[in-house]
Amino acid sequence: MIGKIFVTGSGCDPVKGKHIKDPYLGPKPSLGACRPDIRRQVQKGDHVFVVSGKVRGFSQVVLGGFEVAEKISAIEAYERFPEQRLRLLPDGQVIGNVIVNAKGNQHRLDHHEKDTFNQRIENYLVGMNPIALLTPEEIDEGRLWTLEILQEVFGKQGNSVREIIGRHHNMTERQVYKLRTLLDEVKDSAAQTRPEELLYGLDRAFPLAN
Repeated sequence: MIGKIFVTGSGCDPVKGKHIKDPYLGPKPSLGACRPDIRRQVQKGDHVFVVSGKVRGFSQVVLGGFEVAEKISAIEAYERFPEQRLRLLPDGQVIGNVIVNAKGNQHRLDHHEKDTFNQRIENYLVGMNPIALLTPEEIDEGRLWTLEILQEVFGKQGNSVREIIGRHHNMTERQVYKLRTLLDEVKDSAAQTRPEELLYGLDRAFPLAN
């Protein structure tokens, strides 16, 4: 089992920036339009994680990830996951990660180059066992700890997400489980009032699994 972690597009943030339409980290997680390279490389049982993009004045945050359950085509995903078909939000932003239309052709709301379409409709990732920061409280807590978490997971110092993982990074099995454990701790911390933990370091606030 391996893992992949990547940074989504610049300006994409669940609270402070553009809507993150891919990956979807809800009850039926998926990755279907972005990072065809990662979707091609991972297999069933591997894990994929995502970090929000850069937004001026706000810290990036590890939003979560999921375990790969299966890989299908976007055409099959169109039938199985109608809620993930591309559509417009009231504010004009595009949502969804199934980039085909009912005929299996490129959807009018998918604005990538047409010559990459056939490559991008392969390896739609259907996920299971998601771990995600979803509430405003969880996301705020995640912003506080993301750099420290990435430093711990990858054993690398850095003053930014880019310095630690670049645009994307491979993960070992141990790193996958460590990151999932730390994200669980973030969720637990956000659900409680534990101001005394601010006086201590990451080892106190987020004890690592062996």
